[in-house]
Amino acid sequence: MPAVTAAVIGGGASLLGGLLGGRSAERAARTRADSEMRVAQLAAEEARFRPVGITTRFGTSDFQTDANGRVIGANYSLDPALRAYQDRFMGLAGGGLSQAEMAQEQFAPLGSAAQGLFNLGGQYIAESPEQAAQKYMLSKQNLLAPSRERQYGQLQTNLFNTGRTGLAVGGTGLRPGGGEGLRAANPDVEAYYNAIAQQDAQLASEAMEAGQRQSLFGADLYRLGGNLGTQNYGLQAAALGPYEAYLAQMKQLEALGQRPLDLGINIGSKGQSTGAAQALLSGGMAAAQTRGAADAYNPFATALTQGASSFGKAYETYRQPYESAKTAIGQYGAENVYGYGGQGTVPMMDASVFGSPDRGTFY
Repeated sequence: MPAVTAAVIGGGASLLGGLLGGRSAERAARTRADSEMRVAQLAAEEARFRPVGITTRFGTSDFQTDANGRVIGANYSLDPALRAYQDRFMGLAGGGLSQAEMAQEQFAPLGSAAQGLFNLGGQYIAESPEQAAQKYMLSKQNLLAPSRERQYGQLQTNLFNTGRTGLAVGGTGLRPGGGEGLRAANPDVEAYYNAIAQQDAQLASEAMEAGQRQSLFGADLYRLGGNLGTQNYGLQAAALGPYEAYLAQMKQLEALGQRPLDLGINIGSKGQSTGAAQALLSGGMAAAQTRGAADAYNPFATALTQGASSFGKAYETYRQPYESAKTAIGQYGAENVYGYGGQGTVPMMDASVFGSPDRGTFY
């Protein structure tokens, strides 16, 4: 019974101390979680983007936030004078755009001229230089044919009038190889045909150069047509110049009015204290951890747990001598030297056993 009673008392005290300590740890965990959440909210608030409304000579910026301070909208407005300038440029831009729309029809003749040059150049290039030279040669001979016939007639008349029509000289014999030599001919007639042959040789040289020039001329026509076509498209693109210039002026005015918005965003970005927010978060987390450890400590639970442990140790110290005495009495039987009857039983704290003057002292 004493052992059971001691175990029940010690176990109950230890269980009660554990329950109290567990409740304290639960409350501490909740408190720490709430503290960490609050610290995180404060850190987020510290790092939040806070733009600033700016007003300059050219415009004003404005930012809208919700009930929690979050930015949900941003806008800017131009100065009224700049807005009036912008409206005037808008009107000019409309006229410039209309002018650009008419450019295609306005410069259409350039396109037609370019196409004509392409066609003409194709005709010249269609003939090879040899074909062009032959054509040149034929045209020159046709041009010289009447005058040559007239010259030949005059030659025949002169030979008849002078009695030299049948005159033929200059014949040669056979060649060493057996070929036939030159036949005899009238000197005046031979001179006439030699002059025509030299003239034809000169015409052949000129014809070859003329054929080459014709091919180069056809290529030049193509090149000129390409230049006209490029110029046509270039002029149409340049027709957009006035419109683009007016539009650029409107963009510049818009940029001047937008400048307050950019300034407000930049100031808000610089005002974001990311470092301070991180320091706040780190410090708050450490403080929450320290507070959690302090809240988890329950002195009453600790006292109960430690008391239960001390009680068990004290009982163990008392129980061991008692068990030793009980064992010794059991060894001597009912009639032992001390006259005690009842083998194996010793009443606890009995004066007849512990410290009796008649039976001696039992150690």
